[in-house]
Amino acid sequence: MVSILVVEDDPEIRRALVKGLTERGHAVESFGTGLPALERMLAQAPDVLLLDLGLPDIDGLQLLAMVRAVSEVPVVVATAQDDDRAIVQALDAGADDYVVKPFGLDQVAARIRAILRRGGGHDRAAPLVVGDLQVDPRTRTAQLAGRPLELARKEFELLLALASRPNEVVTKRELLVEVWQQPYGGADRTIDVHLSWLRRKLGETAAQPRYLHTVRGVGVRLAAPADPADDGS
Repeated sequence: MVSILVVEDDPEIRRALVKGLTERGHAVESFGTGLPALERMLAQAPDVLLLDLGLPDIDGLQLLAMVRAVSEVPVVVATAQDDDRAIVQALDAGADDYVVKPFGLDQVAARIRAILRRGGGHDRAAPLVVGDLQVDPRTRTAQLAGRPLELARKEFELLLALASRPNEVVTKRELLVEVWQQPYGGADRTIDVHLSWLRRKLGETAAQPRYLHTVRGVGVRLAAPADPADDGS
């Protein structure tokens, strides 16, 4: 279970974040001001800090600098400013990623997963195993029944995004954010093409899936074959 510390002064947004992230299986604690949140973070370090830059008691960038002086915790900043200058300032101050308000819960959750896979979370240290499929985020390699899979960069990132949530339907919008860093629609065809390439390398087809199951109108689910004889072993 990933622990997330949410620092957001807007009560409505804060409640929505706590509810949405908790429903996604995370342990969430929240604060409406920055300094008490910093004290809490020092006492019990979270896996991820979700930080609003517009806080009532301290400038968000100043708080971020204070966090970076004492911790390497992964930080996603939330900002209402979508201009390049504000975003560059946040990244230069030590943020690992950012979301621009108004944002959706799917986007926030995807950003958090992406940060953890890049090495910020202890829960991503071990290889991910689904049936005879093994995906190692540290070495960026994948194997099926002990046989190495030759994957292009985006193919691997798509497989990793799905393997990090086995048996769960991942929406195309989430995949666009997490793999292609595109928070808006318009690239469904890109996902479909990469899924087709992945299926070929996994020895399956859309008509006869073994690991990759498309849920029409929703997204994709990665699951181990129900029959062990069908997993390529």
